[in-house]
Amino acid sequence: MKGIILAGGAGSRLYPISLTASKQLQPVYDKPMIYYPLSSLMIGGIKDILLISTPQDLPRFEALLGTGEKWGINISYKVQEKPEGIAQAFLLGKEFIGDDNVTLILGDNIFYGNMQLASIVETFSGGGLIFGYYVKDPERYGVVEFDSSGKVVGIEEKPAAPKSNYCVPGLYIYDNSVIEVAEKLKASERGELEITDVNVHYLNEKKLNVNILRRGIAWLDTGTHSSLLEASDFIATIQARQGLKISCPEEIAFHMNFIDKEQLDDLIKEMPEGEYRLYLEERYKRQDPFEKH
Repeated sequence: MKGIILAGGAGSRLYPISLTASKQLQPVYDKPMIYYPLSSLMIGGIKDILLISTPQDLPRFEALLGTGEKWGINISYKVQEKPEGIAQAFLLGKEFIGDDNVTLILGDNIFYGNMQLASIVETFSGGGLIFGYYVKDPERYGVVEFDSSGKVVGIEEKPAAPKSNYCVPGLYIYDNSVIEVAEKLKASERGELEITDVNVHYLNEKKLNVNILRRGIAWLDTGTHSSLLEASDFIATIQARQGLKISCPEEIAFHMNFIDKEQLDDLIKEMPEGEYRLYLEERYKRQDPFEKH
């Protein structure tokens, strides 16, 4: 399984803070936003990751994340010259995906809770897999429609009259045929290759599954100033209560056995003095079993 993080876009909704750097480089409490989707892929056991972003922001991501070797993963990069829809990621990532299946996550989406991603990725057997998340304002999103038995029968993009409260968050898993599907897509009225059209294709082929995210799972979309603040407050509150960090790549890499204790120790020694280093030092000294966050 390959992983793609789509971290492009114009950043217009976060103007003017997006003038200095893309929204995915903005802080969500104590970490860059990009750490959160990256951590989700790592928790899913995905080690080969492509990050797609704008020409001006890509060097900043490379400076921040590097090759991923320090976390026991491989990160490569691809320029998105012009944002032309989420499904464009499969065209830009065609060479990277190769003959593998692929998980796509949006760079401004944060997931928290035990989603069992590692098991989902490991047991994925083909077709398309999306997630359903209950929201009070489904008209803002792609919405899943179910029949009386709970079977998925439709997906609509930002419908005026939503047929359910379950929206589709920015995490998608597809088999290798998604490349061919994306290549055949026609741009929507917005001039974009819509991910909803990809999902509708799999649905029509009876190859689309929906994993409902139950209570206890948090999905945060950080695309606006208010939602960015809410996400930071959420992360701060949970971390303050538990004393455990959410989406700490070093911790996850160790827990997933991507790196060993010696490599983790070396990473800690390279960090500047501060709260982030102190957290890892204390956790490492106690040799607590690192949890997935």
